[in-house]
Amino acid sequence: MSFAIVHNFPGGTKENYEATVAAVHPSDGALPEGQIFHAAGASPGGWTIMAVHASKESWEKFRDDTLLPRLQAGIEGGFPTPPDETEIDVHTLRP
Repeated sequence: MSFAIVHNFPGGTKENYEATVAAVHPSDGALPEGQIFHAAGASPGGWTIMAVHASKESWEKFRDDTLLPRLQAGIEGGFPTPPDETEIDVHTLRP
């Protein structure tokens, strides 16, 4: 079952997003392994990222092996605060 994660970064900016994505996504512009959808944009009071993974396990692997270690190490220009996070077991996913 697909699994979605929505991150809302209060006060986040396009510049924070671009710095963070450059640090945690493949350099060729592809999605991380297991991620099948990615969207991001300005939202009221900050920046929101929506990602859909092939499974919850895929999300957890990306989170634990890539995202959290790089965030904890610090990303110059990245988001200054942790996000508000919403997890969704995806019922319907259409192209």
